[in-house]
Amino acid sequence: MKRLKCFQNFFLSAFLIIGFASQLQAADSGIPHYENYPPTPIVDYQEEILDFYSIKNSYGEFSNFALFPLVIDGVSWPTSEHYYQAHKYLEPELIEKVRLASTPMEAAKMGRDPNFPKRSDWDTYKDVAMEIAVVAKFNQYPVLQELLKSTNKSFFYEHTKNDCYWGDCGDRTGKNKLGLLLMKIRSTL
Repeated sequence: MKRLKCFQNFFLSAFLIIGFASQLQAADSGIPHYENYPPTPIVDYQEEILDFYSIKNSYGEFSNFALFPLVIDGVSWPTSEHYYQAHKYLEPELIEKVRLASTPMEAAKMGRDPNFPKRSDWDTYKDVAMEIAVVAKFNQYPVLQELLKSTNKSFFYEHTKNDCYWGDCGDRTGKNKLGLLLMKIRSTL
């Protein structure tokens, strides 16, 4: 009986160690975490419009390139950009390849690679994938919730000429879907 108990303890310990090590490996993607760059101070934002885009500027935390690792359905993702770009595919090996990309930019490049066939419903699913990623990011980081709430009722623009769907085309004519999604999330906090 004593031998059986030792055997059970050994396997329980091994299981816990392996589980903990795999969580560390999943979380340590080699990408620096958000703690490694200066955050936007949480202040009572009073302007009518809030522009964001680069993670190097104020409110860069709202960008999908911001270095906030997240977990969705038990899988660790280095950034919301990794999740979004990976879900352009249905093949598990392509999804994993994008998930393991060394940077958000690398994930974006992979997601734009014409050599990999996109899922046939991507034009309708892309909004779903983005919402899953961004909601998870804000649900998992109270500091982001506080920053989002501190913007009060300002109107958000992902201000870039590089994107007319998620961004504003750089001249406010784009669909600005990411800005609208962030305001939607803010309204639920």
